[in-house]
Amino acid sequence: MKVLKEGMIYQLTFLPNIFPLNCFIVEEETELTLIDTGISGSYKGIVKTIESIGKPLTNILLTHAHVDHIGALDELKRNNPNVPVSLSAREIRILNGDLSLDQHEPQIPIKGGVPKTLVTRADRELHEGDRIGSLEVISTPGHTPGSISFLDTRNQAIIVGDAIQTIGGMAVSGQIRLLFPFPAFGTWSKELSNESVKKILELKPSLLAVGHGDMLKYPEISIQKAIQQAEKNLAKMT
Repeated sequence: MKVLKEGMIYQLTFLPNIFPLNCFIVEEETELTLIDTGISGSYKGIVKTIESIGKPLTNILLTHAHVDHIGALDELKRNNPNVPVSLSAREIRILNGDLSLDQHEPQIPIKGGVPKTLVTRADRELHEGDRIGSLEVISTPGHTPGSISFLDTRNQAIIVGDAIQTIGGMAVSGQIRLLFPFPAFGTWSKELSNESVKKILELKPSLLAVGHGDMLKYPEISIQKAIQQAEKNLAKMT
C-alpha cells in the first residue's frame, strides 16, 4: 500500500504495481470519512492509516458498487458497526444484486463485478446535493447507473470514483487506455459518462482524485482534453 496526502485528502493505493486502485480518507476537524474500501485485502491498510491520523472514522461513503471499490466493506462494517455506510439510492439496488434498468435509462447491461456474497447493506441513501461533513454529493452516472462523486466544499477538491481515470493517460470512463483498459471494460454508458465529466469540469475542481491513478492538481485543461477525445470517439460510433 502507498499513501499520498493532498490537503485534507489521503489517497491509499493498493496493488500499486499490479492493479492500482485507490480509496480515500477525508480529514474533517474532528473526524474522518472513508470513500470506497478497496479490495478485500485493504482492511489492515485502511485501519493503519486511520490510526496514524488519530481521529475517529464516522462515515463510509461509496462512489459505486463494483467489487474493487467495496471489497473490504464487510470487514470494516463488522469492526465498526456504528459507522454508517452510504451510497446513492440508485446504486443501492446494484449493491443488493438488482441489475435491472429503469425505463428511462440506456438499455445497456450493467457491467463490472458486483460481489454476490456481500453481507453489508446501506444505512443511508444519498441524493444529489446531500452533505456529509464538508462533502457534497454530485450525481455522476455513466460508469454505473448510480455512480456519485464527492466535492469537498472547503477547497473544491473532488473524488470521482471511476468517472475518470488518470493511470495510463487521463480518460473519461468508457474510453480505453491500452496501458490500463479495465475501467472502460466495466463502464455501463459511455455517453452518460461523458456528460457526467462535463458536469465535473463545470465545478472547476482544484484537485481531481480518481479510483485508478494519481491525484491531479488544477485538472481543468486535462479534463477538457479527455472530454474532447471522448466526443471524437463517440462520434465515430454513430
